[in-house]
Amino acid sequence: MNAEGLLDYGLPLFEGVTTADLEDIDILAHEQKLGAWQTVFDQQDESFDLYFLLEGALLAVFWTPEGREIVFSRFPIGTYFGELAALDGTPRSLAVFAKTDARILSLKRQSLLDIFDKVPLVRNRMVQHLVGQIRTLTLRSMEMTTMSVEQRVGSYLLRLAAEQGKLENGAIIEGAPTHSEIAGSIGANREMVSRSISKFVKRGAIKSSRQRIEILDPEILSEN
Repeated sequence: MNAEGLLDYGLPLFEGVTTADLEDIDILAHEQKLGAWQTVFDQQDESFDLYFLLEGALLAVFWTPEGREIVFSRFPIGTYFGELAALDGTPRSLAVFAKTDARILSLKRQSLLDIFDKVPLVRNRMVQHLVGQIRTLTLRSMEMTTMSVEQRVGSYLLRLAAEQGKLENGAIIEGAPTHSEIAGSIGANREMVSRSISKFVKRGAIKSSRQRIEILDPEILSEN
């Protein structure tokens, strides 16, 4: 793949980058199609490509030594993932698998390192992204130690709505995460999340059905 082919994907990481910026960089990248529940890479894998989600839905999961599943991320279309191993050459810290049929683009580690070294725009975006991840993990840690499960569920739903631009009365979140996914994301179990969701429904904060949440009153979700 040449530089023009990479830029033709219109990926946010490369917005504003030109073919001249990528001159003399060997772009080693290829597309891959995934079936539902197919693994992109597993935890502790020694693979170091950077990936971009082109179509479908993916989940990033951490497996504890006891076998507990902690859901870390749901990726928006166009986003990249796997950057930690790609940058430092250490085994994968999380597993990533396809929640639905998906299409991804992989970029070889050396190509990424060359771009990181020679294209300040890309380097700055990746550094800002890493800082954002640190802030998110700090917030999650604080929530787990200071908030009840019900409060964490409310906070999670507020963030989900805000990320999709649907933080208003009557807004509908389609393709919403399952109760198990929410539980893994906030450090709770599915039963506790289900009880919290039911409480929010009874209080008139939301309407909930399979992978669909309607926001009725955001203020109730934010109450302590």
